[in-house]
Amino acid sequence: MQKLLLFLAFITLGLGCKDEGESTGTVEGKTVFFTFQDMPEAQTINTKAQEILTDWQEFQDFESSFQVLYRAKNNEDLALAIDDLLNKEKAMVEGEYPETFDNAQIKSRQRVVRTFLLNVKASIIEQTDVDEPMRKMLLANNALRSQFNIMVNSKLDINLILNEK
Repeated sequence: MQKLLLFLAFITLGLGCKDEGESTGTVEGKTVFFTFQDMPEAQTINTKAQEILTDWQEFQDFESSFQVLYRAKNNEDLALAIDDLLNKEKAMVEGEYPETFDNAQIKSRQRVVRTFLLNVKASIIEQTDVDEPMRKMLLANNALRSQFNIMVNSKLDINLILNEK
């Protein structure tokens, strides 16, 4: 009877260890790779807006970090590029905006970009699929770039609307 009890204990212990080993192996071995194949293309900035943006050093640094992001080959490179983009975006917020772009339309879109940058970073840390957060972040960045074009091309004077004289 003692031998049978000892035998059942070993079988139970063996099965218990096997299940734990498989579950931790799949979590540790999980690797998520990212590609830019099906991601949206960057919105072009027209020449009028580009002339203003060339003098805005914080934005130029942010754009150069975006170019580094597009060259990311694996998730580690992507994580480093996202961290760099978050730092450059923070520098943009703390820096001085050009007069044309110092308004709520630009700042709100910039905040949305930051939100999606943080979503991508969270997905990388959690080792989940980064495709959807990355797509949303790129679309938000395109909306910011598009807003630069709109602000330069808009002939509507907001001060005329707000003044009731």
